Amino acid sequence: MAATDIAEEAFHLRLGYLKPETVEIARVELRETEEVKAEAILKLRELLKATPELNYKDDDAFLTVFLRACHFYPEGALEKMKTTASFRKEYASLVRGLLVEQIKEKFVKGSVINVLKNCDQKGRRVLIVNSGKLWDPSDITSEEMFRMLYMVHLAAQLEEETQVRGVVCIMDFEGLSMKQVKALSPSFSKRLITFIQEALPLRMKEVHFVKQPFIFNMVWSLFKPFVKQKLNSRIHFHGSDMKSLQKFLDPSVLPANYKGTLPAIDYGGVEWIPALEQQAEYVAEWSQLGPAQW
Repeated sequence: MAATDIAEEAFHLRLGYLKPETVEIARVELRETEEVKAEAILKLRELLKATPELNYKDDDAFLTVFLRACHFYPEGALEKMKTTASFRKEYASLVRGLLVEQIKEKFVKGSVINVLKNCDQKGRRVLIVNSGKLWDPSDITSEEMFRMLYMVHLAAQLEEETQVRGVVCIMDFEGLSMKQVKALSPSFSKRLITFIQEALPLRMKEVHFVKQPFIFNMVWSLFKPFVKQKLNSRIHFHGSDMKSLQKFLDPSVLPANYKGTLPAIDYGGVEWIPALEQQAEYVAEWSQLGPAQW
């Protein structure tokens, strides 16, 4: 397997390009050609203009984010825009007006939200959510955790490679105790799952639960009622069996934390925050979009 070019991917966003092989993936998986794309953008722009309850930008790049998430079907993209706006309105206290500077301290201080500095063998970004002993809910609340997650997804939307190839999430529950279980409340569970299924204009390809102890069953019982079939088919449970995880993520792209061949993770928010800060204007603009009336 070809070595991953970590230097290209580490601690900065891949902006303004698609690799030739990614263009082919987009054609095969998303129906994306220059003709289909141009036609879909025009149609979605018309549909958006005729939907006054929505407030979104209508430039080509912005519309393409939603179109790629919906295989270039304009009607589907508009529906995704509507569900995203509905979610943002319902949780306005968390996401409206959200700025990079508001999450910087917690992002840098904690190790709750991290991103592998390399992509996986399929060129996908890998998000890590440390929901076990590395998370102290008395220091970083579940609401703050969600705001950090939301911020990372906004940045990921800017990567065209990620728009096409999709994302992978590792939920690491090592050292999970009742302290974290209490913070992973029904309201948090519903918010997170609703976001992933209805308000995330990215292709969530896989979700991996790892190192989960027996107590995790209490957490899953809260999440499970909200999970629809499409997402359920992409969720995989591995426990401490890293060979099971490596059926999906090659050892060559995994750190030693997951029995991979790369060095153990020694980076986190402090390394990633500059990539977010460089997009502060984009985030600030996004923080006011969605519903026309809040």
